[in-house]
Amino acid sequence: MNYLQNKTAIITGASSGIGAATARELARHGVNIVAAALDKSGLNELVRQIEAEGGRAVSLVTDVTRLEDTQALVKTACDTFGSADILINNAGLMLFSGWSDIAWEEWNRMIDVNIKGYLNAIASVLPVMLKKNEGQILNMASVAGHQVDAGAAVYSATKFFVHAMTESMRKDLGVNNGIRVNTVSPGVINTGWADKVADPQGRKVAQELNKIAISPQDVANAVVYALNQPQNVTVNDLIVSPTRQNW
Repeated sequence: MNYLQNKTAIITGASSGIGAATARELARHGVNIVAAALDKSGLNELVRQIEAEGGRAVSLVTDVTRLEDTQALVKTACDTFGSADILINNAGLMLFSGWSDIAWEEWNRMIDVNIKGYLNAIASVLPVMLKKNEGQILNMASVAGHQVDAGAAVYSATKFFVHAMTESMRKDLGVNNGIRVNTVSPGVINTGWADKVADPQGRKVAQELNKIAISPQDVANAVVYALNQPQNVTVNDLIVSPTRQNW
């Protein structure tokens, strides 16, 4: 059964990768899409693809680290489609470094996007959901939020934060307001990230690891499964990883 028909979903980081695949798959399930990212051309292409398949979508260039941007995003959803039923917090940064690198700027960028960006979007959409005592918030997490690697400490820390935040929201918003909150934790995904690793040796390791990666579509399918449940059912943390990933 399709419980998603005619709902409106806001998706951050929607111009490529998991966000774009999720937007397209939700649109196929009759969901109105409000796509957000910094990449205007990527957003335009996504909207074109969705509309070509008969779906409904709008986009807004959004910097999730700015509260006024996420507030504008929710307003766009309500003005265009009459509601904001689903928020998918997906915009994120995954940057690797050792502690001895003292990569202060990278640490802060990940905190701004992966933590503050999620909180901004949540703060913006909650008034709409609280008013009707209904809604769904899916926070994209990671297997890195379950275990820590030496070279991904701050990234992992942001994802541990996401898990802790989501569990608290589930116990508060879910129990008291009927707002379902959950996470999807992907393993290694082929989104082109391996080729962007700056360190040559690190890039070689990442490219080797990427050989076993699953696709953004695999994660999108998991997101739809987690969301497409009756009102009294919440799928909590759903881990989706390659069969041959050993961590």
